[in-house]
Amino acid sequence: MLYMSRRVVIFKALAISAPFLLLLLLELVLRLFNYGNDTRLFVKYPPDMRFLVMNVHASEKFFPDTVNSTVGNQEPFAIDKSPNTFRIFVLGESTTLGYPFNPNGSFHRWLQYRLMQEYPDKNFEVINLALTAVNSYTVLDFGRQLPAWHPDAVLIYTGHNEYYGALGIGSTTSMGNNRWLVQALIKLRTFRVVQLFNNCIRRVAGLFSGGRSEDHRSLMEIMAAKQHIAYGSAAYRAGIDQFDRNMTELCGILNEEKIPVFLSTVVSNEKDLPPFVSEGKGPGSARGYYDAGRLDLKNSDADPKENPHCDSAREDFLKAKELDELRFRAPEAINTVIRRLAGQYPFVHLVDTQKWFEQYAECGIIGKETMMEHVHPNLLGYAIMAEAYYRVIRDQRLIGGKPARELSFDQLRKEMPITRMDSLKGVYEIMMLRTGWPFDEPINPKFKVDSSIEASLAVKVALGRLVWTSAMGELFRYYKKEGNKLGAMRVAEAMVLQYPQKEDFYGFAGGLSADLQDYGKAAFYYGKLFMLNHDPQLQLTAVAYKKLEAGKMK
Repeated sequence: MLYMSRRVVIFKALAISAPFLLLLLLELVLRLFNYGNDTRLFVKYPPDMRFLVMNVHASEKFFPDTVNSTVGNQEPFAIDKSPNTFRIFVLGESTTLGYPFNPNGSFHRWLQYRLMQEYPDKNFEVINLALTAVNSYTVLDFGRQLPAWHPDAVLIYTGHNEYYGALGIGSTTSMGNNRWLVQALIKLRTFRVVQLFNNCIRRVAGLFSGGRSEDHRSLMEIMAAKQHIAYGSAAYRAGIDQFDRNMTELCGILNEEKIPVFLSTVVSNEKDLPPFVSEGKGPGSARGYYDAGRLDLKNSDADPKENPHCDSAREDFLKAKELDELRFRAPEAINTVIRRLAGQYPFVHLVDTQKWFEQYAECGIIGKETMMEHVHPNLLGYAIMAEAYYRVIRDQRLIGGKPARELSFDQLRKEMPITRMDSLKGVYEIMMLRTGWPFDEPINPKFKVDSSIEASLAVKVALGRLVWTSAMGELFRYYKKEGNKLGAMRVAEAMVLQYPQKEDFYGFAGGLSADLQDYGKAAFYYGKLFMLNHDPQLQLTAVAYKKLEAGKMK
């Protein structure tokens, strides 16, 4: 009898475990035949296997339909970190990525340029891991993986996408507010078996839909499911709770590892962007408060010295943003969480970007002076973001040593190698974005693209017909042909930021700087080139240009 009962237990155990064993076997077979995608955060960099880059498939586990998954930068960093390297990882969303001026105009590139110039003997790796249309779930997942790669600092700018980013409360990919369920789903999507099932389901669904392809809506419209999220509602509170719990967990993990975290408040356009969705237009509504704010500003202009209406204008515009039911702009409660976390953990430092932007705004109300539309800064705005981070990093004395030169904010804006093509590309992308939902602003029929090569290349890049690096190559060759050494040098400097491990661009930048008699920069770039290949002749060249620069200064 005992023998029979043991056999029953064994058979039951086998019956229960058999499906799991079959799934495990299928998983192994799928991996063996390289089916599906590896979703690890980092993979080896094909041109140089000593480096890692962000995996182009890393975002797929956050999107049920991988057609909508987004791809970030591929900025190589060394697998074996050298003692002279200061490594910074950057986490966040589309603003963190630098949209619409990415990659060259993003705040991390402004910061990278400044740190390189001020500390030429250091090797700075500034790796941007931001993605479009994601939120704190992605930031948490990526951030968990960073301690293994020995960061000296982690920079975070996130908060606007808690409702409509991937797995957000109001998004088409929402799984509700059960964090355990959401995080389990993220983990499951890393398995090839789950990817196989998802692909099969999509194909079957495609058959029943008649094989119709995806429409041409923007990603903003595709991701926004709940377009009416009232202030104080359950969905509103769930978005803030989601952000709070995810960011608290991430800050706790990095703080435990004693990794300095620089967590920024988020900014949005309050003054020059009416509410997207207002419940009514009268007093007490989002639109009503916005109109009242505009009237307050108009009245304040009558007495610019006193600005008696600025306080009421600020209050009205803030209420208009808070009551806007289409929540593409973070509610102020998000910044409250950020400030609390910076005070809660000793290794988490507040970067008050919001306060910095207010200094450049009429009546201290953030608007078109620094913003392109609702949440993305213009080039001045990205420079201000970089300044905000730089000041707090400097105050923490993490880098060590005295800077070889100190760039003022005005000097940084003058020297930063932003090309006219970069600027125009950003303008064109925003123009196209605003033609769609929820802006629905047609392009002015009088608008014309000028005939310059910068404008021509900017249009191609904005339309996705040419990648930015190829456009920069064309621009460099054009400037060289036309004898525009200053333009060519700015392109070369920009490419140093894009490919800091490639020697050619340092040589181009150094040679062009010398031709322009900017001997300080020539010495800098030849010195950096020497750090890469250790050719003694380059060191002698750098020293010679330093002497020439010193002679100019006398």
